Amino acid sequence: MLPPPRLSLVLPVFNEEETIPELARRLKEFLPQLGVTYEVLFIDDGSKDRSLALLKELAREEPRYKVLSFGRNFGHQIAITAGLDIAEGDAVVVMDADLQDPPEVVAEMFAQFEAGFDVVYGIRTKRHGESIFKKVTAAVYYRLLRKLLGFEVPLDAGDFRLMSRQVVIAMRSLRERHRFVRGMVAWIGFKQTKVYYERPARFAGETKYPLSKMLKFAIDGITSFSVVPVRIATYLAILSGLLAVGIGIWSISQKLLGAPVVTGWTTIMMLIAASSAAQLLVMGILGEYVGRTYEEVKKRPLYTVAERVNLDVPGSPAVIDAPPPESLSRP
Repeated sequence: MLPPPRLSLVLPVFNEEETIPELARRLKEFLPQLGVTYEVLFIDDGSKDRSLALLKELAREEPRYKVLSFGRNFGHQIAITAGLDIAEGDAVVVMDADLQDPPEVVAEMFAQFEAGFDVVYGIRTKRHGESIFKKVTAAVYYRLLRKLLGFEVPLDAGDFRLMSRQVVIAMRSLRERHRFVRGMVAWIGFKQTKVYYERPARFAGETKYPLSKMLKFAIDGITSFSVVPVRIATYLAILSGLLAVGIGIWSISQKLLGAPVVTGWTTIMMLIAASSAAQLLVMGILGEYVGRTYEEVKKRPLYTVAERVNLDVPGSPAVIDAPPPESLSRP
């Protein structure tokens, strides 16, 4: 019988067969140096390569390595959620399996946790191996997000962070489908601090966040916590009204001054173009919120489970969702 873990590592995995051997080597070297009991939770997010087979081999050799495999690909943020649902440690660290979140930084995070902090997030001082476009757009997005939300989201921080048991239990109560974990952790609050690190390039393989996924992730981040985009409808209505009044005044002045103009054509075209653009934009914004409401009211589980290795989780064999409530302090 293994002792209760003091530290849980949650690692979402999607098509990382090239990285897993090096990841296992780094973890094997690093974790014993912490001097605490631990568990490593690999969440296989419907990988199509040999990732799951490699993870099973690791779990067979080391009982503190545990594997939860989804029935299909549900996405990175859902994989993090599944890890938080089953983590048993007093401190839980979320990190990527591609080694862009260096395991060695966990020691500094854990030291801050023992100093009394509930959340310790990693701030990326440098981002190696990423394009200038991605760096610039990420910097602009997070600064825009901070302006839109009613609470502070750390700049230049990803999902690489440590959370105390209290924060993990609070996170388990938030079951929305379109998840923006770093925003949710910031919204929960508690005592938070940061550590700095350089984010290295991927050890192997390709990024699992192409531009299309990054755009969807950015939209989820804004719409999950802010109604400001909906207010754009009001602003556009006011702007369209002012534009119409301005064009009317201009047309009347031209008529009174006897200026030679083609009667009506310019005014009609401008009004049609302005109003059409405003209507389409507003419909798109409202559609985003209506679509999210539609998906939430169905109340489907966030994910389905195909396989478990070294895990004994209560509940139905195929679904884990909304874990049973527990005390904010460990017995």
